Amino acid sequence: MASVTLRMMVVMADFTHILATRPDFDDDDRQWLHHLVADWQVIADLSFADLLLVLQTGDGRYVIAEQCRPSTVMTLRIEDVVGMEVRPDLVGEIHDAMESTGVVRSTVLHDVGRVTVCNVYAPVAHRGKVLGVVVRETNLSTRESNGRYESESINAGKQLFEMIARGQFPYDDPVQNQRHNARVSDGFILLTADGVVRYSSPNAISCFRRLGAVTTMQGQYLSEIGTQLLRAKAPVPEAFPLLLSGKAAVDSELDANRSVASMRSLPLYGETGRNGALILCRDVTELRRRDRELQTKDATISEIHHRVKNNLQAVSALLRLQARKTKSAEVKQELAEAQRRVQTIAMVHEGLSQTADEMVDYDKVISNLLKMSVDLATMRDQRIDIEYIGSFGMMPAQDATPLSLVLTELITNAVEHGFEGRKKGHIRISVGRGGNNLNVVVEDDGSGLDTEEDHGMARSSGSGLGTQIINTFVTNDFGGTVHWEPRHEGGTKVILDMKLRAAQDEDMGDGSDEG
Repeated sequence: MASVTLRMMVVMADFTHILATRPDFDDDDRQWLHHLVADWQVIADLSFADLLLVLQTGDGRYVIAEQCRPSTVMTLRIEDVVGMEVRPDLVGEIHDAMESTGVVRSTVLHDVGRVTVCNVYAPVAHRGKVLGVVVRETNLSTRESNGRYESESINAGKQLFEMIARGQFPYDDPVQNQRHNARVSDGFILLTADGVVRYSSPNAISCFRRLGAVTTMQGQYLSEIGTQLLRAKAPVPEAFPLLLSGKAAVDSELDANRSVASMRSLPLYGETGRNGALILCRDVTELRRRDRELQTKDATISEIHHRVKNNLQAVSALLRLQARKTKSAEVKQELAEAQRRVQTIAMVHEGLSQTADEMVDYDKVISNLLKMSVDLATMRDQRIDIEYIGSFGMMPAQDATPLSLVLTELITNAVEHGFEGRKKGHIRISVGRGGNNLNVVVEDDGSGLDTEEDHGMARSSGSGLGTQIINTFVTNDFGGTVHWEPRHEGGTKVILDMKLRAAQDEDMGDGSDEG
């Protein structure tokens, strides 16, 4: 039973946990391995082979710490093997690779399922230390009939693979990952050490054709081809010269002829130094067009939010002016209440407009809003404190405004009626959240239920609108209930049980689907 449990624990381990079993690895060693697995996809794709990273655990076992499947050919391993121990028949070869200073080729063929594979091992060298072994598993059936494209790709993959053993890959300065970085299948170019195009894949040729290149690429300096495509007086990216010459591991974009190409350079090193470079390129014209459309839409939405905010402020100012003009105390009070509610909506709108997401962090929205409500309703010589317990969490934006109006009405009601004639007071809001079910308890240590409640609902400032707002949103919009009761320590407790409307929509959708 113990051996079975151990086996299951090993299988469930991930890359980070396996690294943690090696206390002799420092942060720099772990970072190097993370860079390797972050960038070794290009080797698997070029080589048309699966890659396995094997590390030795503290007790001497060899474990597969990470795997990489090629995207250019069918993988040998459909199942996830991370965390599994290496097969006994491979332990000897991996041990030899750990002791080697270069690539080690297996002297026998192995079987992975029903496929015959040839294994090649590269010790992962870093600062004079061997951290592990990368196993390249090649399906021999993919080597039966290779053309120029396959041969050039495989040779480039072998060079990068051999660079692992010399500590030259991954690069000391990791290539920055762009949002839509180029891949091997998108197109690649091989350069000589002088920057001359030695080979260009069909997809790479098509990519440069769309950029406006009309000359044959092979035998030409890539830097000259790229420079000719640039528009007059167009800004040149800082990394562009290094990329086109293949002298550094960088990435950049070329914008020409109403097309955009994302490119990435990977210098190729031999034992005596740099002997060429691999340039990956990808046509991202459509992706950039969509990005520009999204930016335009975001700018438009931002402008709409700004105008709505200004309009709400204008309405609030008009109500304030109207209140100053009227001589009726009752009308003046009602206009002040209307102005307060408009200000509430404006503040919630401003909070929601800060993000384009449909879900909002409601705790950030409601905190300042309720403090403002207390300040507006408090008399000059009063001091009312407000306290929060629990968290509202993330909720749909469509629920934020009505919920805010409900809470501000309750807070204002507590201050104006529960603390009428009092110098000090305390309000506590307790929140319980379970999925989309929301329970909110608003308590105050004011004068008691009789001063704040009227026929089971909030006592209004005059028109009964506050009562209608709370009742409408809680019962109709949220499908919830409002319960008033005396607070044991004195004061009033209001309990709100609600269900966020997004959840109700999902329930309705499920019902209709079943019907």
